[in-house]
Amino acid sequence: MFNRVTSFCRKVLNRDNKTREVTDLKLEVIPRQEHGISRKDISENALKVLYRLNKAGFEAYLVGGGVRDLMLNTQPKDFDIATNATPDEVRKLFRNCRLVGRRFRLAHILFGRDVIEVATFRGHHGSEASEKNASSQSNDGMLLRDNVYGTIDEDAERRDFTVNALYYNIDDFSVRDYAGGVEDLNNRVIRLIGDPETRYREDPVRMLRAVRFAAKLDMTVNDATAAPIPALAHLLRDIPAARLFEESLKLLQSGHGLQTYKLLRDFDLFTPLFPILAEHFTEDRNSKSEQMLELVLRSTDERVATEQRINPAFMFAAMLWYPLETRAEEIAFESGLSYYDAFMVAANDMLDEQVKTIAIPRRFTAMIRDIWQLQLRLSRRSGTRAYKLLEQQKFRAAFDFLEMRGEVEGGQLKELAQWWDDFQKADRDSRNDMVQVLNKASSAKKLRRRRKTKPRRRKPNPES
Repeated sequence: MFNRVTSFCRKVLNRDNKTREVTDLKLEVIPRQEHGISRKDISENALKVLYRLNKAGFEAYLVGGGVRDLMLNTQPKDFDIATNATPDEVRKLFRNCRLVGRRFRLAHILFGRDVIEVATFRGHHGSEASEKNASSQSNDGMLLRDNVYGTIDEDAERRDFTVNALYYNIDDFSVRDYAGGVEDLNNRVIRLIGDPETRYREDPVRMLRAVRFAAKLDMTVNDATAAPIPALAHLLRDIPAARLFEESLKLLQSGHGLQTYKLLRDFDLFTPLFPILAEHFTEDRNSKSEQMLELVLRSTDERVATEQRINPAFMFAAMLWYPLETRAEEIAFESGLSYYDAFMVAANDMLDEQVKTIAIPRRFTAMIRDIWQLQLRLSRRSGTRAYKLLEQQKFRAAFDFLEMRGEVEGGQLKELAQWWDDFQKADRDSRNDMVQVLNKASSAKKLRRRRKTKPRRRKPNPES
C-alpha cells in the first residue's frame, strides 16, 4: 500500500513539474561549496573582463549558457557577462571594446578571435516619454527595440528560460538562481519564464531556442512552454531573414542537427524556415527529400563530433536538391527548354525563394550552384572529362553529395558514385584503363545509335 501511494505522489509531482509556469521569481543563492563551478573551467579572457568590471565598482556576473553548461559539467562554447555598467561605461574600461546591435545594445570585448559579450542588466518597460527611444514593440507584441536598463532582479525576469537565469558572481563565487533553474537542470526540463504566449510574441525566435536547447541538452520542453508553439509558429515569418540564417546554423550545425530537425517538425517550426520543402513532406517522413535531410544532418553531426570542417553551403544544397529537381522538370515540360537550361532557371528560382526566409549569403549560394551544376556533369566521364572534373575546386563536395544521392536513390546513381570513388583512389594507369572502358562503351553506343537512325540503302531494281 505504501509503495502505491509513493508511486502516485511521484506521478503527480512529475506532472506538476511538466505543467508549472514560472511567474514569480524567488532568489536562491548557492554558495561556492555547494556547486561545482571552478574558475579553472572559465575562459581566461572572461575572467579578465569580470575582474576589471568588479574592480571598477560594477556588478559583474557570468550568466546564461556558460553557467548552465558548467553546472552540467560540460565545456561552454561561449562565456557571456551581465553587469550594471552601461555599454558606454564598458567601452571606457576596455580599449578592445566595440558596441553592437540596435535592438539589443551590447558590448563586445575582443581578444583576437575570442569575443566576450557583455550585456547591461535589462529592465522592465515603462510608459515614460524618455523610454520611447529606448524600447518599442510591434502591434503583435514583438520587441523592436529594447535598451531599457535595470537591476539584476529585473534582468532575471527578462531572461527566456529558467536554466538561463543563473548568475555566477565573481565577487563571492556564488551562483544566484532566480527561477528554479538548478531544479530544472536536475529534472532535465526546458521552461520559459513568464507567460509563454507573451514571451513568444515578444521574440518568436524563443520558440527555436526552446527546441535547440531541448535537443542540445537532451531535455524535455515543459508542457506549458510547448503548448503555444504550433499556433504561433507563423510569427517566425516576421523575423528578419538575416537573423534566421544565423539561427539556422545554430539549430542544424551545432552537433545536434538531426534531433533538432525532428523536434522542429514536431512543433511545426520547420516549414516557416524552409517553406519550399513543405510540399515534399509526408506522414511517414520517408520521401526522398526527408531521407536526404536525415542523411545530411546525421553526416553534419558526425563531422562536428570529430571536429571536421563543415560548410553551410553543402547542407543547404542537399536540403533543397529534390525540390530543385521537381521544379526543373516542371519548367522543362512547360517551357520546352532543354533540361540543363530549365535546371539553371530552377536553381535561381529556388535560391531566390529560400533567401526570403533564410538570407543565405552570396558566398554560400555561389557554392550551392557549383555543387548542383556538377551533379549534371559527373555522369559525363569519357575522354578527358573525368580528369578535368577531378580538378574542379568543388569536386569533393559534389562527390560527397553524389554519394548521398546514391544512398537515397540507389541503382545507377549508386554505381556512378562507386565509379568516382574508385577513380579517385586509383593510380594513373588504372585511371586510364577505367576511362578507356568508358570510351569503348561510348563508341559502341554511338555506333548502335547510328545504325538505328541510318536509312537502309535500296537495292537497284534490275528491271528498271
